[in-house]
Amino acid sequence: MQTEVPDGPGLESQIGRWRQFLDRRQAVGTTDGDELESHLRDQVAELKEVGLSDDEAFLVAVKRMGDLDGLTREFAREHSDRLWKQLVLAGDQAGTRRATDSPVGMLAFAVAAAISFKLPLAFGMDFAGDDAELYARNLSLLVLPFLAGYFAWRRSLHGLQLLGLAVPFGIGAVFANVYPLTGDAAVLTVIHLPIALWLVVGVAYLGGDWRSSRRRMDFVRFTGEWFIYYVLIALGGGVLILFTAATFEAVGIDAIEFLQSWVLPGGATGAVIVAAWLVEAKQSVIENMAPVLTRVFTPLFAVMLLASVAALVWTGNGVDVDRDVLILFDLLLILVLGLLLYSISARDSRAQPNVMDAVQLLLVVSMLVLDLVALSAIASRISEFGFSPNKTAALGLNIILAINLAWSGWLALGFLRRRKPFAVIEHWQTAYIPVYGLWAAIVVIAFPPIFGFS
Repeated sequence: MQTEVPDGPGLESQIGRWRQFLDRRQAVGTTDGDELESHLRDQVAELKEVGLSDDEAFLVAVKRMGDLDGLTREFAREHSDRLWKQLVLAGDQAGTRRATDSPVGMLAFAVAAAISFKLPLAFGMDFAGDDAELYARNLSLLVLPFLAGYFAWRRSLHGLQLLGLAVPFGIGAVFANVYPLTGDAAVLTVIHLPIALWLVVGVAYLGGDWRSSRRRMDFVRFTGEWFIYYVLIALGGGVLILFTAATFEAVGIDAIEFLQSWVLPGGATGAVIVAAWLVEAKQSVIENMAPVLTRVFTPLFAVMLLASVAALVWTGNGVDVDRDVLILFDLLLILVLGLLLYSISARDSRAQPNVMDAVQLLLVVSMLVLDLVALSAIASRISEFGFSPNKTAALGLNIILAINLAWSGWLALGFLRRRKPFAVIEHWQTAYIPVYGLWAAIVVIAFPPIFGFS
């Protein structure tokens, strides 16, 4: 029987994370886990009786777990932001920091990305002029290799691992520049190439451990947290640029052109690396924000999608399949899917079904209805006018989304009815991630020659 530890949610949260980690170890069964948790709680209670605080008692109790020493060290490495990391890892690191934790390395990669973006100017190109489309096609190739390189440096990848990261970027560079792309084919490449290459960044982020479902969910979580930090940096940078321009204008200097041509693009590209560094350096801050953000935006998007479904039913109108509308519609579905994935990654998988899970199911069902409406409209237009690059790309994407959403809804319903564990939802979503990357690669590589590069 477990000893009660009556103090607040902070201690219970720490014990819950420790138990969640323990349950993932195949060598530790449920009965053993219960016994070990009971032993941990007993240790915490005894230490608190002699005057230790919650955090101090938890620190010492975890360290005292004897035969679990190896597990606790692994747990500390995985949750490197926890307050008790220094005690658990004291024997290995003696409180020292790794060289890759330094912001100097991050700044080097950020500056390199900013320089890479401006490097084509040396060859007479101008991203704001006639070469804007070529710049757009290569934007991800000018930035994401440095983000992948940053993670490769932090994860100490080498040899074949680095080669495995370089090859996809090389292939992307070839197909983005060798093809004589025009019109829709160029637009599709601009949209889909970053998606495919972002998964290559994911391989670098995970240190090559892409087969692990849990680690893939870590990358989903990283993507959401990176997006949050990038938006915050962009907002702050925008305000800074506006004030800088106003200050120089007040003294009679027109700095707008310099800020637009150099500071803005350099800051936007460098911020890709800075945001990634912030995710890892300040992980606990976003971990506290994530549940709040998902609780706010998931219901809002659910209401918005439900209103869209109601409008479709009320008016009897279908979805406009004009090129720009198709792109906007699919981007909306991808955005909401990203929110859904981030909500799943931020959820405690051991918690019981609650109202937010029902809201997520409502969100999935609404997305599925809209996706099927779009599929119907696209299929109708294809049967009437034939295939085109945009309609075919949208058709494939919406089929992929429909499969994911239909099975996600079924799993979510089973979880709400307490017939399936939440882990099956996580596993399904992480196993499906490569499908998006594969489809994006097909659009970039196969679509241009199939549709005559236009």
